[in-house]
Amino acid sequence: MKVAIVGVSGAVGQEFLKVLEERNFPMDELLLFGSSRSAGKTYKFRNELITVKELKCNDDFKGVDITFTSAGAGTSKEFADTITRYGAVMIDNSSAFRMDVDVPLVVPEVNAEDAKIRPRGIIANPNCSTIQMVVALKPLDDISHIKRVHVSTYQSASGAGAAAMEELKNQYRQLVNNEEPVVEKFAYQLAYNVIPHIDVFTENGYTKEEMKMYNETRKIMHSDVEVSAMCVRVPALRAHSEAIWIETEQPISIEDARRALEKAQGVVVQDDPANKVYPMPLFAAATDPVYVGRLRKDISNPNGLFFWCVSDQIKKGAALNAVQIAEYLIKEKAL
Repeated sequence: MKVAIVGVSGAVGQEFLKVLEERNFPMDELLLFGSSRSAGKTYKFRNELITVKELKCNDDFKGVDITFTSAGAGTSKEFADTITRYGAVMIDNSSAFRMDVDVPLVVPEVNAEDAKIRPRGIIANPNCSTIQMVVALKPLDDISHIKRVHVSTYQSASGAGAAAMEELKNQYRQLVNNEEPVVEKFAYQLAYNVIPHIDVFTENGYTKEEMKMYNETRKIMHSDVEVSAMCVRVPALRAHSEAIWIETEQPISIEDARRALEKAQGVVVQDDPANKVYPMPLFAAATDPVYVGRLRKDISNPNGLFFWCVSDQIKKGAALNAVQIAEYLIKEKAL
């Protein structure tokens, strides 16, 4: 098994290295690729130092079985043919191919089998906020079809990359020292603030991030579910939180919902509010599961449920989900 990572120097690329090592991913060789700025850097993996090669349109991917890409949509589009030319499966973490009809969009806990049909050799990793939501929605949809979802996200700095995380930490230091905070990665100062603006605004008043949650959820779940999202950046470092309201065709009792979530793959229920037990990004950071809590009936709608959902954006929202896709393909002998 020969594996490659494209964009290894970024936050998600670095998480790929950690996740592959943590899960003892079956491979014989790992290749690392990056931009001209990253070429020549070395990273440790399984007690060996691996040198980053510059990504070019050449034959470097000959013999590669799986390539994890996280270098932005432009890079993914430019180098897709180079990466897949000799049969490598490209699992792409960018937005480049997510809504293409001939590219599966996969969350293994929800629609793993879609990964087997990939005419272009590409599998798309969904948006981080969508991933954690559909993992929590699937076991409930299995009880009764979900007709409608309203979601408000509380997305951490990590969603904008490693530099954004550093900017948030630096802003707190600067403000404590009575210095003017430097703002580069966000529309406004994030420290001591929340910003109801992630990605660019579209003509309908929603941002691209919000529209991703609408379109991607329907594709992943093969559903006509209607999704309305409000995506907000908050001054948490990593791990996104979501307040999710759903309306189902038939009422679901809290007991049935809790049982389904407790049995669901990839979900951990933390739901004992009387004892202050509920998911929080502070404790979800750097962990694998999607955490669900504050589960309750909607007092305004008999077919409504309301809950709180937290998961690590860099891990399950990006690198881990992609690695789980690869693990599924290996298990199913579908490479």
